[in-house]
Amino acid sequence: MGALLETHIKEPNLSPILNRICPGWNHVSNHDTDFDGRIVITWKFPAVVDVLHQSRQSMTCNVSLPGDNNFTFTAVYAANTREERKTLWEELFEIQTTLFLKNKNWLIGGDLNQITHYQEHSSPAVDHLSSDMLELKDNLTQLGVSDLRFQGCANTWTNKNPSAPVTKKLDRALINDVWLESYPNGVASFLAHDFSDHSPCLIDLACPLPQDGTNPFKFQNFLPQHPSFLQVVETAWFQSGSEATDLSTLGFKIKGLKRVMKTLARDKFSGSMSKSTK
Repeated sequence: MGALLETHIKEPNLSPILNRICPGWNHVSNHDTDFDGRIVITWKFPAVVDVLHQSRQSMTCNVSLPGDNNFTFTAVYAANTREERKTLWEELFEIQTTLFLKNKNWLIGGDLNQITHYQEHSSPAVDHLSSDMLELKDNLTQLGVSDLRFQGCANTWTNKNPSAPVTKKLDRALINDVWLESYPNGVASFLAHDFSDHSPCLIDLACPLPQDGTNPFKFQNFLPQHPSFLQVVETAWFQSGSEATDLSTLGFKIKGLKRVMKTLARDKFSGSMSKSTK
């Protein structure tokens, strides 16, 4: 299941568009509380989604997945102004109380339109904690939620201006303690920017953890001394595609390089390494 934010799709056009691009998927939106329907929830069998509450800035639903995996999900698209965002926090506190979410698996995800610390802004001019930052941090603490373990883009929004780039961490996946106990291996991946100015977020409820004995890759300074080093690197690079046009492709190519570097170190230098350590 998923959530689409800031689609700007008018209600009469929503079903025809989603049925064309997501055939077989169900959907519901917050058009009843916002003319533009800024939040759309989508899901596909065997997932079951029941909407519990909706407003202009949020949609809360119960999600049932196979294997007795049930949780409450709140999709958030916060307003641009501080005053409007205050009503969002009031809604979330009320939802938490009325739905007894302190004792249930609760996931909040989406665009909060505010950072919690100046380090979440790329501009050096932003160098102190503002009242807006402190207010957001206080609200998250009072709700008892914190960032789900995440990887990928640290700053999830970009102004898409190459001449004067600015990035911020506006999007978050937030969980309560009960969620963490139920899904200890959950992880959020903020993917590379594409057509949107926001990073897509992919949440895995059971991300495999590193196996015992798996060592992190370390580039050894002696590797370039091997006469076939450049040839090995060039071959591995072009075998995974001649160009890297996005971060996903670049990551794939780098993984290929890691494999050949490990092989080169093991096959060509393992004897000298063992001697040097004696």
